[in-house]
Amino acid sequence: MIPFFVQIKCHLGKAYAVANALADAEIASEIYSTAGDYDLLVKFYVEHGTDIGHFVNEKVQTIPGILDTKTIITFKAF
Repeated sequence: MIPFFVQIKCHLGKAYAVANALADAEIASEIYSTAGDYDLLVKFYVEHGTDIGHFVNEKVQTIPGILDTKTIITFKAF
């Protein structure tokens, strides 16, 4: 499995609805609320060979209430 993170900026007042939608979709490993430029930090795992760009585009960015995303690709856990 390949881990990666997505920072999510939500429309005003929609962070909890987006977090709940992600949890209900059962596609995220961990979901955190954050302070700063983004409202949520979400950890995902995908199978080797999965196109992360397509995954984010089709499974994450389609959730109502999301304004912007920033994907963080990881290389190695220490």
